[in-house]
Amino acid sequence: MTEQELIKRCCKKDPLAQQALYEHYASKMLGVCIRYVGQRDVAEDLLHDGFITIFAKIETFRSEGSLEGWIRRVIVNTVLAYLRKHPAGSTTEVEPLLQNSPSDEMSALDRISERELLHLISALPEGYRTVLNLFAVEGYSHREIANMLHISEGTSRSQYLRAKRLLNRFIVSSETPISHDGQKTKP
Repeated sequence: MTEQELIKRCCKKDPLAQQALYEHYASKMLGVCIRYVGQRDVAEDLLHDGFITIFAKIETFRSEGSLEGWIRRVIVNTVLAYLRKHPAGSTTEVEPLLQNSPSDEMSALDRISERELLHLISALPEGYRTVLNLFAVEGYSHREIANMLHISEGTSRSQYLRAKRLLNRFIVSSETPISHDGQKTKP
């Protein structure tokens, strides 16, 4: 079945087409959700909420971009709505962080796996993690992020830089990150 046929069948609420669409994109979109919220069970709930929205609004997809890009935007917007309703607290009080040399960063990055990096990202404070994902992974500008999160552009830039510095500190020092509940975590 082509992508266009799949979309048409999903618009008609065909359960087999919906299942095929879900199975094709779910694992990738779950990764998106996990990067933002850092907790698999919450990410799975958000994934399902996002797909409910996708199935309800698939007829609004106009094929002007890729279907995957449209699905990703719906998922990211679902996650952002959740984060606005469930703030984990302010991230502006985190201590100033020191940057290490680029050579330290490269050798440290060579020593960690993708899974470990994702774990470290999930250990970042919520605001840092959200801005890092929106800017570095999703490709939004700081102006767009500021509008989405109802913060200033300067706050977006600051949280992005602080996220990078904190990740750098985790990577270079092999420091065990602290989870959202204040407990040390293990990759």
